[in-house]
Amino acid sequence: MSADTRLEESGVSELGVSGLGEVDEPAFSGLAQRHRRELHVHCYRMLGSFEDAEDTVQETFLRAWRRRETFEGRSTFRAWLYRIATNACLDLLATCRPEPATGGEVRWLQPYPDRLLDELPAGDTDEPETVAVARETIELAYLVAVQHLAPRPRAVLILRDVLGWPAKDVAELLGDSVNSVNSALQRARAGMREHLPADRQDWSGGEEDAGTRDLVRRFTDASVATDVKALAAMLREDVRCSMPPTPGLHIGRDAVLNSWVEDGFEGMAGLRAVTTSVNRQSAVAFYQWRERDGGYLPLTIDVLRVTGGAISEIVTFHADRFPRLGLPERLPADGTE
Repeated sequence: MSADTRLEESGVSELGVSGLGEVDEPAFSGLAQRHRRELHVHCYRMLGSFEDAEDTVQETFLRAWRRRETFEGRSTFRAWLYRIATNACLDLLATCRPEPATGGEVRWLQPYPDRLLDELPAGDTDEPETVAVARETIELAYLVAVQHLAPRPRAVLILRDVLGWPAKDVAELLGDSVNSVNSALQRARAGMREHLPADRQDWSGGEEDAGTRDLVRRFTDASVATDVKALAAMLREDVRCSMPPTPGLHIGRDAVLNSWVEDGFEGMAGLRAVTTSVNRQSAVAFYQWRERDGGYLPLTIDVLRVTGGAISEIVTFHADRFPRLGLPERLPADGTE
């Protein structure tokens, strides 16, 4: 008997879940697993780390199973899971990250594969503004900015502005008054404005255009050729570059180029690249030839933010992210993948 069949026979449905105390573990798991991806994205927004989000979703399901008899059906089962997930995130932040990010650097930041974002259920509306919010609140610029907020205002912002929860529901979740929630939301929005790039102050949305695709192609070619002069022409003067978890945030074209030269980028040889997308942004995965392995092995992946036809931010991740992102483990010498 399938989990869905057991749920139906137990009288449990998404429209009105009741009697969870009577539901067996496989049936409960079947209902909860339907929401795994969206809960994972929610925890990822809260925590900025793909792996911490994985652990927190597991903790959410464990807490939900242990507390199943407390579900009274006053809200949807989905909303109940979001409440548990949010509190699990707040508990983790209280124990592992006593201070929010500072100075624009988020060393625990990890990328999110677009192929997994494609698993998210369709929203209730396809209105352009809703689509834009869904895209831009998963971009790295948003993730970095939100990590600068204290945990509870962060939760308020995400629940209200991303998920669209009413203030009274957020207040109930956090054990606060509606006035307190509204005040926290205003402070959180102000804090976000301080850390979001100018072009992300409002949701603009939109798909990648032909100009961006051409820029990414030229960036890829120049990077493989280690042509610093060509790369410089593609960078905004105020470009930002970071490489979490490695410390260091470089701001400004000259600072970024100098860091590349100091790291020996100009002398690198045997590079190949694969274009992809991460966090709904263009990305380029680089591989380097290893003679003893007879192939090109993972090196780094650059996630790009493009503003006004130029690269405004590069976030570089290490090779250990390649498996999570579904990238090849190696590229062969003959040029095939």
